[in-house]
Amino acid sequence: MSHGQPVRPQSHDDDDEHLSPISQLQQPITYGDVFRASGDLASKPISPQDAAAMQAAEIQVLGKTHKGTPADNMQSAAVINQMAGHVEHFDFTDIAKNQGVSVTETKADGQRIITEAVGGQILGQHVEQDGPTVASTIGSAAIDGDPISIGEALEAVAISAGDKAVDQSDAAAITAAEIRATGNKRAVPGGVADTAQNAASMNTHARHREDMTKLSDVLMDATEKLAVDRAVTKEDAEAVYATEVQFPWRRDSPEMLATPGGVASSMATAAQLNEQK
Repeated sequence: MSHGQPVRPQSHDDDDEHLSPISQLQQPITYGDVFRASGDLASKPISPQDAAAMQAAEIQVLGKTHKGTPADNMQSAAVINQMAGHVEHFDFTDIAKNQGVSVTETKADGQRIITEAVGGQILGQHVEQDGPTVASTIGSAAIDGDPISIGEALEAVAISAGDKAVDQSDAAAITAAEIRATGNKRAVPGGVADTAQNAASMNTHARHREDMTKLSDVLMDATEKLAVDRAVTKEDAEAVYATEVQFPWRRDSPEMLATPGGVASSMATAAQLNEQK
């Protein structure tokens, strides 16, 4: 399913000795580096939104992203590409955006066969024990139904990053999302943002991780807690992302990454999918 991470030639110039291996990555990691991809897809850099879309598809079919799956490998490659400056957080490969990212589950001889693909090219396939047949396809041509709302994007975080303890950056991102949904200038008392802010504050005083409030505790019923809900737009996603990464521990990090599968990531994926609708 995967060939592992490629080894890039490293510069040995004296001027580059102080740079990290990632900063010296001259070329982005492509689909051809990680998977048995061919044609145009093989030369495409693996981007953050490609990885987010595959992660969302895996979650819908498998319940979560498993280690070693295409989504896991894509996430690692996308993080490295972003840290090296080859892609931006909101980048979406044209093939993934226009032709779709899919995870399908079928039955054969009492087994469940999970197939994961980008633009119709299979990136990984594995077999699990028999179970209900589910198919999830994320991509422009395969998206049906209503646009994804802000509340639904928040609820998706309860699945993709639900075990994460709520911190100040999460609460700020949730607040930004609620404000974009309702049009209010501040969190609504008793709403999802208010709940997140209280959770983040209480978590700073918790002595043990098991005592902390998790994102799943706050966001599982986000749509019910929002007084007003509406479809996610690119502007919403950008505002939430800017809010999530504004905190000192993120500003001091050279990659300026949002939480994988977190609020900003989920909003960005929803915005991309809504644009395709």
